[in-house]
Amino acid sequence: MPPWVQEGGFEASLERMRDPEIRKRIIEEMNTPSEEWENMFLLAGSLDNILLVNFKSEALKPLTGKTLAEVVEMRGTSPENTIMDLIIEDGSRVGSVYFTQSEDIVRRAVALPWVSFNSDAASLAPEDVFLKSNPHPRAYGSFARVLAKYVREEKVITLEEAIRKLSGLPAKNLKLERRGELKQGYYADVVVFDPDNIHDHATFVEPHQYATGVLHVFVNGEQVLKDGEHTGATPGRVVRGPGWTGRGATE
Repeated sequence: MPPWVQEGGFEASLERMRDPEIRKRIIEEMNTPSEEWENMFLLAGSLDNILLVNFKSEALKPLTGKTLAEVVEMRGTSPENTIMDLIIEDGSRVGSVYFTQSEDIVRRAVALPWVSFNSDAASLAPEDVFLKSNPHPRAYGSFARVLAKYVREEKVITLEEAIRKLSGLPAKNLKLERRGELKQGYYADVVVFDPDNIHDHATFVEPHQYATGVLHVFVNGEQVLKDGEHTGATPGRVVRGPGWTGRGATE
């Protein structure tokens, strides 16, 4: 929806979506191409390319994993009204995944020497409260996918280059001191994996699946994964770059 809908905060946006006259304007702008804002509704190209993955309301959680096309058919309402109705009913932004990029574009980006990799996701586990919503599969498989798909299978980049983009390069970009490389005096963050068998298994339909092929993991010199199993150790710590100002700190 156009950015002005969110002016004044989330509650204000809900009031606008409840107003029939304002809703008409929102629908019109949702269907009008603009260079002033990123219209994911149009960029998706198809209702089948919009996947609903996260609801707050228990009543709406059964819709998790369905496309907007499926929900529109179930409800018998227009796509635009369905979107606004779901947001109002859920009282949230409604987590969604948009399929907009081609694999050719992804391969080109992967090969660029200045591009590093991340997961852009929280740390999750396939249990308890996490199973009530579907994250993007990158939460479980982002890094393993780089090593399996773009290194081993498609040979877009070498293994050495992938490791640099997964460790040293992002640490350098974020100015994280003594991180990202195996050097004397650095924090011993070490991942031991099998390059022939590492693989991601998370999908958009079933995202809560761990990757396989990682044998051992050391965090700050202490082993947290041994032969693929968690040791119970929790030696992790918050890592901050030079931009940290101390705001929000509780200590």
